[in-house]
Amino acid sequence: MTETIPQSSPAAREGSLRIGVLVVWLVGVVAYVVSIVNRTSLAALGLEAADRFAITAATLSLLAVVQLAVYGLLQLPVGLLLDRFGARAVLTVGMVVMAGAQVLLAIAPGVEIAIVARLLMGAGEAAIFPGLLRVIGIRFPRRLAPAAVQMTGLTGQFGQIISVVPFAALVGLSGWTSAFLSLAGVTALAAVLVVVVVRERRPAVTEHAPVLRAVREAWRAPGTRLAFWVHFVTSFSGNAFAILWGFPFLVAGQGLDAGTAGALFSVYVVGGIVFGPLVGAVSGRFPRARTALVLSLVAVQAASWASVLAFPDRAPLALLVLLAVAMCVGGPASMVAFDIVRDHTVPARLSTATGVVNGAGFLSSILVILSIGAVLTLQTGGAEYSPGAFRLAELVQVPFWLVGLVLVVRAHRAVRASMPAEER
Repeated sequence: MTETIPQSSPAAREGSLRIGVLVVWLVGVVAYVVSIVNRTSLAALGLEAADRFAITAATLSLLAVVQLAVYGLLQLPVGLLLDRFGARAVLTVGMVVMAGAQVLLAIAPGVEIAIVARLLMGAGEAAIFPGLLRVIGIRFPRRLAPAAVQMTGLTGQFGQIISVVPFAALVGLSGWTSAFLSLAGVTALAAVLVVVVVRERRPAVTEHAPVLRAVREAWRAPGTRLAFWVHFVTSFSGNAFAILWGFPFLVAGQGLDAGTAGALFSVYVVGGIVFGPLVGAVSGRFPRARTALVLSLVAVQAASWASVLAFPDRAPLALLVLLAVAMCVGGPASMVAFDIVRDHTVPARLSTATGVVNGAGFLSSILVILSIGAVLTLQTGGAEYSPGAFRLAELVQVPFWLVGLVLVVRAHRAVRASMPAEER
């Protein structure tokens, strides 16, 4: 039978949200916003970083890739640590590691030390979102948890705005070293806030299972497998678009100027803000419809890409706007995976299962990003990308959609089969 959160747990109660729990969540959100500022602190500083460390564009890209790689690889270990030591300890260590990484980046004499700093940054940041998901899963009433997850994800994105505008301005005014040391100080203050405020009612556990057994037990639950494939299939298209290939596709593949492409990215951000609460509300109010909701949103993404790529040359601007809107639903849709795993996992293994699930979107996104790049390179040999090259490259998403959707449906049936007849 599918494991569900016991009705006596805080996450299962249908009562109102207590002020103390709300304060803990708000402090966690502050830590998450600060972590996003840290993650994207180089977003608007590419030229400054290249000049400071005398590096090429390829090496500059490496600073971002190593951070993302470490973040993804540590999701499962972080989940295990959260189940063993709780959210406050893991969140605090993550914030301290990020603060140390920014100090190292501030004083780095060369790119080698800068790469080490970004490795540490990925390690520290890997603890923050899963830790906050644990706070929500353990302490929030079940009916409010989906909305809290969506609001957490949306609020965290303000950190990206902070890094691109005020932090970049601070670097210009006070210099690289002073600005990054200041960010390290803010991160350390957030760590202190976490230590003082964050509390977690941890479930009583008499013994901790070995690592491999804990992972096997988490994966054995049908709800974990369903959440894994939901996160896998909903994440990659929007991430590939936002992280690396969206802007080149719009400019080189569709012939837009940089200003128009930037405006479409604004549509992507605003769309996420609009759709996030809506998806969270549907997921919370109609839990049995979550799989249907996910399948519908993925179908919208695939249909939008098909409409754009069907044009032999350039698609109309209206279709590109719709594409940007379709891409933005990937983030809210991926959050549904955490609603599923929370409702089908006992508290003692909640963060381990969440770590397994969170790694799925990282895996699919990296595979799609690398595949698009490989197909482009095979066609152009590194020369200027053409609309035709992008059209073929974007089609690599199709097998990922097909495999992901088939496995979502299969896992959904397994979940239903494991439930009592009256709950199906």
